[in-house]
Amino acid sequence: MANLSLKGIYKKYPGGVTAVSDFNLEIKDKEFIILVGPSGCGKSTTLRMIAGLEEITDGELYIGDRLVNNVAPKDRDIAMVFQNYALYPHMTVFENMAFGLKLRKTPKDEIKRRVEEAARVLDIQHLLDRKPKALSGGQRQRVALGRAIVREPKVFLLDEPLSNLDAKLRAQMRTELSKLHRKVGTTFIYVTHDQTEAMTMGDRIVVMKDGLIQQVDTPQKLYEQPINIFVAGFIGSPQMNFIEGVLLKDAKGFYFEFGSEDTKTTKGVKYQIRLPESKNKKDCLAPYEEKEIVFGIRPENVHDEEQYLATMTDGIVSANVEVTELMGAETYLYLNCEGFPINARVAPTTTAHAGDTIKITMDTNKIHLFDKETEQTITN
Repeated sequence: MANLSLKGIYKKYPGGVTAVSDFNLEIKDKEFIILVGPSGCGKSTTLRMIAGLEEITDGELYIGDRLVNNVAPKDRDIAMVFQNYALYPHMTVFENMAFGLKLRKTPKDEIKRRVEEAARVLDIQHLLDRKPKALSGGQRQRVALGRAIVREPKVFLLDEPLSNLDAKLRAQMRTELSKLHRKVGTTFIYVTHDQTEAMTMGDRIVVMKDGLIQQVDTPQKLYEQPINIFVAGFIGSPQMNFIEGVLLKDAKGFYFEFGSEDTKTTKGVKYQIRLPESKNKKDCLAPYEEKEIVFGIRPENVHDEEQYLATMTDGIVSANVEVTELMGAETYLYLNCEGFPINARVAPTTTAHAGDTIKITMDTNKIHLFDKETEQTITN
């Protein structure tokens, strides 16, 4: 049983480089936590500080009720799975999985029991006599996981463990890891830059940027209620569309205006998108009247089908089709509207082709508005 508590954690390197700043997080026992963010955001450094492989510059790290800042990695009761598996090539799968237990002078019958149990959980019993060179990438990954499982640690740390696998195997291993977490019933802390992995596996996701936590929440809440432009753009694939414009108000209420109107050349169009009253919670839009803001909408909430154009009249604009991608069950349209790129996920039956000018409509109940200066969310 292990909950973790990270209080005011900093990691500073010589020369004034700060990799992690004021990291505060409470992780519950048996929780599956994902640290996600772009390369260099500090997520792997945070994981290595939890493991004891990096020294904490400032702050306190507790595993359970025990302060472990100065505890050696081998005494923290954690197990780490690396990106490159780190298997011993001259040892069999059984020997690789048993190696850590042998170092701890665990009795032979106990080693055999633990290795065989882990192999059964991971479905690699038939591989125990093979050496790593005779295994596929997915099988090696399972062995690396098995080596961690046999130690029966309080906490599993996984540093981008699927990044060396092909796309199909990654999708399969995501499912396997989720099942494994439920079977083992241990705290998992998982680092990735792949937001699809984060969204599909984590109980909660920690979104990081430049060494700072941006938001910590469930996958659904991060997706529907991002706290700022960075989180909104990072979570979701394809990413959220962003359009800069002005928030205005008339007798009917607030509306968003963007585009340009050139009366001399008749080029350019100004579009007005009426905002539903539900977006003005606690009169949050009033301070932004007649100010520049950023309008956000996800690709699945942009439509070109007739039934949507007939009913969602508040969000209709014209756009030029630049590229279409048929994905099987859906089509991605890459559009340009008054200089702003817009991605749409539409039905595969769409008739839009590259070079066309089409009408699209945006579901105004699904929009997000952001402060242009601070990039913080105004309303979701």
